[in-house]
Amino acid sequence: MTIPVHAMTMNPGPAAQRLLIVHTTGYRYEGPVTASYNEARMTPLTTSRQALLDEQVDVSPVTWKHRYTDYWGSQVTAFDVLVPHTEMSVVSSATVEVFDQPEPVAPTIGWDALHDDSVTDEHHEFLVQTPLTEPPEEVVDLARGAASGLDPAQAARAVLEALIQPMEYAGGFTSVRTPASEVWAARRGVCQDFAHLGLGALRALGIPARYVSGYLHPEPDAGLGDTVEAESHAWLEWWSGRWEAYDPTHAGTVSTDHVLVARGRDYADVPPLKGVYAGSPASTLFVAVEVTRLR
Repeated sequence: MTIPVHAMTMNPGPAAQRLLIVHTTGYRYEGPVTASYNEARMTPLTTSRQALLDEQVDVSPVTWKHRYTDYWGSQVTAFDVLVPHTEMSVVSSATVEVFDQPEPVAPTIGWDALHDDSVTDEHHEFLVQTPLTEPPEEVVDLARGAASGLDPAQAARAVLEALIQPMEYAGGFTSVRTPASEVWAARRGVCQDFAHLGLGALRALGIPARYVSGYLHPEPDAGLGDTVEAESHAWLEWWSGRWEAYDPTHAGTVSTDHVLVARGRDYADVPPLKGVYAGSPASTLFVAVEVTRLR
């Protein structure tokens, strides 16, 4: 079933909640794999609106692994598997306390300040389009029209709302490699597609914007201790004197049901699991996410 995106607005979560997230993913191979080299970005960050209380990433099989923080600030588990195997799995377990958005600590700014060299230099990487975010001219024109007469912060929200209105949430038509131009032409897609589309429109106006990956509790009314099937999720943040988060899939601000894992220019900077391997020519990805509200 497909659902109009603007009809999917979520009820806000409680002022603060504690969530246990178990994310299982990996590959099954049609034949033996002799070696694989991988990176997992599945560990939530500690930010002004969430605190990572406990976490563990288990890999099986594994020959060697280590942790590091990448260029974008994401927590990465890098690991090699140097024994023959027909399946490889990664299980990330994390307990996160999520709070209401804090009060803004910086004022928003106007267009002249936003386009000052000091700002464009600092945020250059979130102003440049990528192959996934490059918007078609129709989207650029729509963004300019929606932003007319508004300051950057107001314009960002107006642009995203205008983009969302004609879109339809529909899985199975796109992949993580589908560019924003194809998403707009089809007027349908899933969370990463709406994020890429929004990023392209905001960057076209000179508003720095970045891709966010994480998790979303799909049932805010679930009881304490109830485990719910969920999925990885994507949204975006823009900068207009301060960073502000917005979930274009659900046409609203980010709530305590959102748990942030990684940020980057687009999906290519933040995949939960990526790697290369030698051996079987075919593989099947498996994914399962479970979320339990603990408080």
